[in-house]
Amino acid sequence: MMNSPAEIARNYIAIGKAKVRLPVAKLFLLAVLAGAFIAFGGIASTTAAVSVPMASIGKLIGACVFPGGLTMVLLAGSELFTGNCLLTIPLLQKEIRFRDMIKNWAIVYIGNFVGAVIVAAICVYSNQISLFGNGLAVSVIGTAVGKTALDFGDAFLKGIACNFLVCIAVWLSFAAKRVSGKIIGLFFPIMMFVVCGFEHSVANMFYIAAGLFAKGNTVYAAAAAEAGVDFSGLTWGAFFGKNLLPVTLGNIVGGAVCVGCVYWFVYLKKEK
Repeated sequence: MMNSPAEIARNYIAIGKAKVRLPVAKLFLLAVLAGAFIAFGGIASTTAAVSVPMASIGKLIGACVFPGGLTMVLLAGSELFTGNCLLTIPLLQKEIRFRDMIKNWAIVYIGNFVGAVIVAAICVYSNQISLFGNGLAVSVIGTAVGKTALDFGDAFLKGIACNFLVCIAVWLSFAAKRVSGKIIGLFFPIMMFVVCGFEHSVANMFYIAAGLFAKGNTVYAAAAAEAGVDFSGLTWGAFFGKNLLPVTLGNIVGGAVCVGCVYWFVYLKKEK
């Protein structure tokens, strides 16, 4: 048995109302947890893929590990900004106010950032990324460099594609009534976005912060330089301005508009 798409849309109204009614402290802590969960998915994915010689196979292996992050988000209980883009559903249904949605997004976004950066710091300063003869550190720095080198338009469009798939993954998890079905439902859309290299704002909070922390370690920086990685443009300013800004805007369009607004129109909008 499963919930139909129309039932998911109706059920999400109550879910959304509960989200915006959470006390700020609880909402923030749940957001910190979600940021950490996604970050752990990110480092596990990178660790699994980094030593695979064929890039496409490594990418696929990492993509099959990364969904563990969203699994923890949805099943352990937490608040993820990209998933909460679906709050446009109760908003359009006039069950929540616009300012309630924006407040939720702002608190959750900040909490996600805190959780992701904490995990990034743990991975770098515990020397977890020294694995494979510092090969993991080189990959972490290289990933951050690549993400901050994207054109604004590329980052924005990749953000749209990413959160379209993430919100579809959330939607599919709501279709299932058993834990196993929820995991299976969310797995494939998340695996697809990682394989394709689309851009997820919360994941990037981890990836780029980890790269910046690793860049500050002389051993890791030397290993990256020896591998031919030019990290001169990897800065906190590039992190926020060249990646997080366009990717976040794209994530909002992909999730709030392309999934939330569309499904509200199809399943909940009353015909005149």
